[in-house]
Amino acid sequence: MTTLRSLLAAVAVLSALTSPLDADAQEQQGVRIGLTYTAGTRPGLYVLPMAGAYADSIRAILTRDLDFGDRISVIAPDSGVAPTGSLNYRLYGALGAAAVLQASEQVGGGVKIVLHEVGAARVMNTREFPVDAEPLSIEWRMALHAVSDEIERWITGVAGIASTRVLYNRNGTLWQVDSDGANPRPVPGVGSGIQPAWHPSGRSIAYTELADDGTHVVVRDLVNGTARRVSFGEGTNITPTFSPDGKTLVFSSGIDGTDLWAVPLAGGEGPVRVTVGRGTENLSPSFSPDGRRIAFASGRLGRPEVYITDADGANPQWLTTTGFGDQSYRSDPSWSPDGRHVAFQTQIEGRFQVATINLRDRSVKQHTIEGANEQPSWAPDARHLVFTSSRSGTRQLWVLDTESGRLRQLTHGSAARMGAWSPRFAGSR
Repeated sequence: MTTLRSLLAAVAVLSALTSPLDADAQEQQGVRIGLTYTAGTRPGLYVLPMAGAYADSIRAILTRDLDFGDRISVIAPDSGVAPTGSLNYRLYGALGAAAVLQASEQVGGGVKIVLHEVGAARVMNTREFPVDAEPLSIEWRMALHAVSDEIERWITGVAGIASTRVLYNRNGTLWQVDSDGANPRPVPGVGSGIQPAWHPSGRSIAYTELADDGTHVVVRDLVNGTARRVSFGEGTNITPTFSPDGKTLVFSSGIDGTDLWAVPLAGGEGPVRVTVGRGTENLSPSFSPDGRRIAFASGRLGRPEVYITDADGANPQWLTTTGFGDQSYRSDPSWSPDGRHVAFQTQIEGRFQVATINLRDRSVKQHTIEGANEQPSWAPDARHLVFTSSRSGTRQLWVLDTESGRLRQLTHGSAARMGAWSPRFAGSR
């Protein structure tokens, strides 16, 4: 510990010996994707102190985002001064850093990022990111989250998930929260809503509306505030989801039992029946990333199980055939964005737990133990899941890194459930 503190102190002193951020020769190198580091490890990233009116907030957001991505080991001492000269790469290497992140506020808004590769003792990438929003606003934070995602892509080859949000149900209405747990707030214009889903563009959402005359599926444009019902007929209309191309909405509908129906959002065609459940419940559809297949829950065997069918309803197959769990009750499937896994909830010892099934070999992995855990939804990186858990004493949303098992609580306060993870936002929204 003494050695580490000495090294950190040395970094603070030697930071005054660095060269300017905007070395013209370095900027001509262009963008290189992927830092060189040992496979299966998390590369260390030293985040340098920075100066400016909003420097502390910027650095805190970038640092937290990169830590929450679970692919990078972030080294970010609380004290120090912004560097002004060339970096002592050997010293940062001794601290376990494979890369060094240098950030600076830009005149007129925005942030400049310089990423140094320690092993090669060189600048790896540099770029100026415009941030056209009021400092400390929701939009300003989202723009910085997008910067974090790009930095993670530079280092690991995979974009981060900081510039995303999660929809959820709280007290009978819909809320949204940033991926780091900041800015929880109701979705404007939604009086009563459950079971939310994001359009692939992030511009619209679908949800189940609870009305006096039953349940209806509604699509709401988050930009212009318009909304329309797309469900049909009496009875139950629930669990909507969008196709990956955003052109079709699939949901569960029926009176005596429910089936999946597909409705073209552009109109011009009527609803198309996807499943034939013969009086059973068929619900909770989730598309494969190529849009060709749908995972869904069905009670056609007399108990809820997860199935896969072609998007037109052909070739239905029973997916959860392994007998995993002591009770045959498996539901709420979510197909991973990389197409490799389906997450679902399964009942074990009387409580739901979150599990995933590998579509290559049908192996099943249980991810939760403590409390009741249900309603999983994948992040765009196909690595993280948001789910509802009772482990804190009240139902809240938690985020799970399926590779390391790391958990963090996303929501606080009154009960939250039915999380739905958004796509990445290219800019503020």
